[in-house]
Amino acid sequence: MKILLLNPPFLPKYSRNSRSPSVTKAGTIYYPIWLSYATGVLENEGFEVKLVDGPAQKLALEDVIKIAKEFAPEMIVVDTSTPSIYNDVKVAAKLKKATGAFVVLVGTHVSALPKETLKLDKNIDAVTIHEYDYTLLELARSIEEKKGLRDVKGIAFRGKRGKIFVNQPREMIENLDELPFASAVYKKHLNIRDYFYSSANYPMVMIITGRGCPFRCIWCNWPQVFQGHKYRLRSAENVVEEFKYIVENLSEVKEVGIEDDTLTADIDRVRKICNLLIEKGINKKIKWYANVRVTLDLVTMRIMKEAGCRVLIPGYESGVQELLNNAHKGITLEQSREFAKNAKKAGLFVHGCFIIGLPGETKETARRTIEFAKELDPDDAQFFPLIVYPGTEAYEWAQKNKYLITNDFSKWNTKEGWLNCLVSRPGLTNKEVFELSNQAKLEFYLRPKYFFKTLKEMLTSWSETMRVLKASPIFFRYLLKITTEKKELIK
Repeated sequence: MKILLLNPPFLPKYSRNSRSPSVTKAGTIYYPIWLSYATGVLENEGFEVKLVDGPAQKLALEDVIKIAKEFAPEMIVVDTSTPSIYNDVKVAAKLKKATGAFVVLVGTHVSALPKETLKLDKNIDAVTIHEYDYTLLELARSIEEKKGLRDVKGIAFRGKRGKIFVNQPREMIENLDELPFASAVYKKHLNIRDYFYSSANYPMVMIITGRGCPFRCIWCNWPQVFQGHKYRLRSAENVVEEFKYIVENLSEVKEVGIEDDTLTADIDRVRKICNLLIEKGINKKIKWYANVRVTLDLVTMRIMKEAGCRVLIPGYESGVQELLNNAHKGITLEQSREFAKNAKKAGLFVHGCFIIGLPGETKETARRTIEFAKELDPDDAQFFPLIVYPGTEAYEWAQKNKYLITNDFSKWNTKEGWLNCLVSRPGLTNKEVFELSNQAKLEFYLRPKYFFKTLKEMLTSWSETMRVLKASPIFFRYLLKITTEKKELIK
């Protein structure tokens, strides 16, 4: 049986698998991580599988229809996201008409709104709910064997008479070591040079070493909608084996991105991974980055540095303790300050993450966050307006208080594909949140201190020079655009 897994065409360089799906301002484009794991599972069980990434491969709708007709799959899996959902349903429906295949949608959006998604177009046969590796496997077997779908856990589907059924949920995967390496799937199906992460050396790959997150940030949709709050782990040995595979089979790769929500939720495991990387000499052959908490200690940072870690990505989020508390972040400003100091001592690059528009935000508190970002002085930073995704506590908060200005999901991004803010509250409109986010970027990146620090890093590292040169043209065109728009508003 043939199965086509598709990251469907949308906007150029649209990152559907980012936690905040969008076209980024520095050229970052994510791998189709979850489709890749599912591809590996299906291939390992004997299915003939093709993985196609529309945005990365610059494919149009006509291109993927042609690919689908030539491949002639019996099942087509289409990835989705909130901002692109209407487009994704349209692509899936056209593929259904062109091939007659069973069409199933996957992703965070359909996990949160399964019935609502199926009602968008009668050509959609099913959607998966939560992580879908083994759900797709069971679904494929049922289709191949011409069985009914009522016993397939983790799906909602359309019956023969149009009635929508929501099946029992599937248990989350506990033994992650049994899953294939995503990097092996990339090697077979994708061109790694199509992907880029602005804080990483190019080319790079992204992997997952654990699923779920034990923390309760109100905006984060992966743990709330997709994978749960239990942090399920691959063994340290299994993780290091994938590093070894990458070094030996993807020799052009210069950096590995560990895309777990929070790698450092289990410090003992982090240290074990690091010690194995050092013991096997892999730390001398490749660098890596990871998402971390600001509670990470200096001793572990230094071990991570020795093990090849180059970049830490902490969620600082806000410079106002009350807002951190409102958002259930579970950190303090002093922990953020200590983290920033320790990262500099350890010699680690920091990509700091901030959010403008958390519950309780005002123009004054946003101003304090901007100043806090400059005080912490990470090597680079992102400033997101608060984006609320279906199924998250933040979305429920916005809906309950009537702060959400639209339910048209196509508005979740701007026409350029950038993140939009649709939460408007008394004293702080959505437009003001968007403008404050842009102002934060301007103030952070146009500082002489930032310019000279970046120049120094470029002069001391060829790989850093190449990274900055690849990311900067796109990003500074964006800064120029928002600077021009700001001047026009002032006139």
